[in-house]
Amino acid sequence: MKLVVAIIRENQLDQVREALIQAGIERITVSYGSGHGRSKSEEIYRGQKVVPNLIPNARLEIAVNDAFVDITCDAIINATQANDGGLIGSGKIFVMPLEECIRLRTGERGSEAI
Repeated sequence: MKLVVAIIRENQLDQVREALIQAGIERITVSYGSGHGRSKSEEIYRGQKVVPNLIPNARLEIAVNDAFVDITCDAIINATQANDGGLIGSGKIFVMPLEECIRLRTGERGSEAI
């Protein structure tokens, strides 16, 4: 089991979510935050030019079985690159081991709980 964490631009969330659903990944957690990386240029955010100090972004957390890691990552990459044009600040994907998953409703554990 793995935990796939993707930091993407807020405006790409819908296209990434749709790509994940088409790939068979339907259970995701989304939270919003802000941060910065190497981007130093001005960007347009909600119609205004901003200097990216802390850029708003979306964080997706997706618990998957090992067989779905590449499918999940490829769906995110393809969806974000479709309208990106190779811009700096496109985001990152982190894949981490997931020791345990427990479904609260049924008590299922491990791969079956995902």
